[in-house]
Amino acid sequence: MRSRFTRKRYKLIVLATAVFLFLSGFTTAAAAPKGSVSTHAKGAALIDVESGRILYSYNGDKPMLIASLTKIMTAIVAIEHGKLTDKVKTSIRAAGKEGSSIYLQRGEEMSLQNMLYGLMLRSGNDAATAIAEHVGGTEEGFVHMMNEKAQMLGLSNSQFMNPSGLDAEGHYSSANDLAKLTAYALKNPVFKEIVKTKEKKAPNPNDSWDYLWRNKNKMLTMYEGADGVKTGYTKKSLRTLVSSATRNGQQLVAVTLNDGNDWQDHRKLLDFGFANFRLTEVTHKGQSINGYPLAVGRTLLYPFAEGEQQQLRSKLTLIDANSTAYKLGERGKLEWFIGEERIGSTPVFDPQSQRITLPEKPAWVIGDQSESAYGGLSSASFRRALTVTLSTLFGGKEAGGW
Repeated sequence: MRSRFTRKRYKLIVLATAVFLFLSGFTTAAAAPKGSVSTHAKGAALIDVESGRILYSYNGDKPMLIASLTKIMTAIVAIEHGKLTDKVKTSIRAAGKEGSSIYLQRGEEMSLQNMLYGLMLRSGNDAATAIAEHVGGTEEGFVHMMNEKAQMLGLSNSQFMNPSGLDAEGHYSSANDLAKLTAYALKNPVFKEIVKTKEKKAPNPNDSWDYLWRNKNKMLTMYEGADGVKTGYTKKSLRTLVSSATRNGQQLVAVTLNDGNDWQDHRKLLDFGFANFRLTEVTHKGQSINGYPLAVGRTLLYPFAEGEQQQLRSKLTLIDANSTAYKLGERGKLEWFIGEERIGSTPVFDPQSQRITLPEKPAWVIGDQSESAYGGLSSASFRRALTVTLSTLFGGKEAGGW
């Protein structure tokens, strides 16, 4: 079982993630692109990473088998809750795991960081099990953490039964959920670095030669700007793929499930997204608000389809001068809409506020707000989560623990 410290740290991260869900202003709007795209997949999705907007979806909410795309969740949970320099010991259960493998031996020790490379580049099921046992105390404990994370991110069509993606009853996700999960994970610099790596060496304690892992993701060499993410296959799921690419400062993620022509289809999806949804600045940090002695507190970018930007409008809501948020320097929020569809929000501050000078933090949450993601918190739990969040935002002794 996890130590008391690990359980406490896990609870804080769970609660603080919920606070980020609450504070984040991003939603998705219905896509209205010029032209169309189609794939051979049974389920597909395309998402803009910055905004979390779903740009294309086909059977996007249909629960399906996802094979090793599961390891996207395994990796981000391990990164958030584990220590990269920890030595992970391979159990007999991990060493004997069926399916794809990096050929770990019983009792072998490897850093969590290198295990994650083996997990994501070579899809090692043995690495997945070893990571789960180390971070979660048991594989079952880690799976519980995976499902907790799915709930916090509002992944309503996902359920995990193992960390590897081997076919199991009740183990599934959807194209839209995987797109949202991947967009979230790519905000993490460790995850982002691992999945774009084409080749990785790691020490081998059992032989004179080092491990050498080459990434299975062919998109990294097939598509200009490709920078991740994960392949998958089982006899039941057939071919599954999540890929990402960045062009002109915009990162997109494509997902296909059960697609026999996935490499070509991902090129088509990414090309479609870059051609039809250019990431554009809605407002920038420090921008003054007409008619008010206030300034925008965060830059907001959004991928507009043709004609949408002309429908953009904003709504300013001020807060009570006696509220805690006001005392912390906040003056309200500025919401942005395309027609009646809310696409995001930014805090507003006094132009002389110190908050304006602080570095911007990434929008760690994508997709629609989910009441279940942060509902039900006790006031004491919420205060603890808020303490960690504020420390992360503004510095302090907790800031380095994330």
